[in-house]
Amino acid sequence: MILWTGPCLAMQFSDRTVLYGLGSWYALAGLWAFVSFACDKRAARKHRRRTPERHLHLLELLGGFPGAWLAILFLRHKSSNPSFLLISVLTSATNIVLVAGLLCLMMPSFAAS
Repeated sequence: MILWTGPCLAMQFSDRTVLYGLGSWYALAGLWAFVSFACDKRAARKHRRRTPERHLHLLELLGGFPGAWLAILFLRHKSSNPSFLLISVLTSATNIVLVAGLLCLMMPSFAAS
């Protein structure tokens, strides 16, 4: 049921509205993820309470994967943890597949090419 919510909403709005909405969502979620990763890195350096990894992955899954990857690359946070990186790749791939599917539903000409 939840999987149909996005496409049904997309059909009610113009393509541009949905694309702007998606872009805004990913930008805000990415910023939120980047700040969360930065706060976790700071907490690690100061030996304070850390953000659980599952919360960081949830942020990635909710669309924050671009900000998460920026934090991993530029802040060097969680970059040496192979299991964390594997889950990050999977959450990124999930987001990309879902957005590509939404675009294919919205634009039949895109799916045909």
